[in-house]
Amino acid sequence: MPSLIGFLPQIGPLELIIVLAIVILILGPKRIPAAFRSLKKGVTGFRETVGSGDDDEPDPQLADRNVKPETPPAAEPREKSKTES
Repeated sequence: MPSLIGFLPQIGPLELIIVLAIVILILGPKRIPAAFRSLKKGVTGFRETVGSGDDDEPDPQLADRNVKPETPPAAEPREKSKTES
């Protein structure tokens, strides 16, 4: 089976500088930190989803996320108005 990396070109410092310049032009310097935070959350979420394969023990970091929200209080029965019969 041939290597899949063999046909990919080598990425050098010039290519990285060009990509960085394009990112700065598109996002602007003020939005770059927020974009990287969002990227980090996505990668972290992907890693948590893929996991290590051990599903027996819940992840302590996810324990607070698995809390079910409180159920809303039951609605009180309303009285029928004169127009409802």
